Amino acid sequence: MKNLSLSYFKNLKFSSTILLFILVAFSACKKEEEIDNTLSNIRVINAAPTLATYYPFINSGLISSAALPYGGSTAYNANISGANTIKFTAENNTESLLTKTVNLNANSYYSFYLINKPGALDGLVIADDLSLPAADKTYIRYINLSPDAPAMDLAKTGETTALIANKTYKTASAFIAIAPGTYTFDAKETSTGTVKAISSSATFVAGYHYDIICGGLINPANDTERTINIVTVMLK
Repeated sequence: MKNLSLSYFKNLKFSSTILLFILVAFSACKKEEEIDNTLSNIRVINAAPTLATYYPFINSGLISSAALPYGGSTAYNANISGANTIKFTAENNTESLLTKTVNLNANSYYSFYLINKPGALDGLVIADDLSLPAADKTYIRYINLSPDAPAMDLAKTGETTALIANKTYKTASAFIAIAPGTYTFDAKETSTGTVKAISSSATFVAGYHYDIICGGLINPANDTERTINIVTVMLK
């Protein structure tokens, strides 16, 4: 009887192990099957050269618990690919200040920048290549979003050679690799080399992507408009 019981429990333990393996394998397959390859991802950045803040919506859903200040960014939001509507409102006001429809490809990442002055607000959509050719590098791209600026270069502060050159309004470079570290950058007129803005010091971490945005206005009309500046935003 003792031997019979021992054999029984050994067989039971073996059967339970097999059952557990089957359940784990099935669960893994199920999770794999549940991945939705129709989704696209988009984040929203306020680059309008004003002191105003804005609430961003995608397909009527608010995507930020607080109004975005200048240089503020949401995290990526997953949405069904195809046509999506992005809207902005002011604080305490449901009226749309800008509504744009954007077409998004599946399995892709995008950034939507709110640009230009109040009364002429617009949006710029850029596809984001988040690949990491070298994990020990940090990746930056330069975007000119200053409505009245000429073509502008980006250089490390104090260096004469541009990292990225000749970006006109609403144009962005591809991501380039630089060594991780703490930097300040200059925005220079392409034609003259004159420094128009210097960034605050920022630390760039290996394995991450960053926007370096030249924004604001060379000739602000009043004290509610921002002077030309450089903003650094991590993609997340």
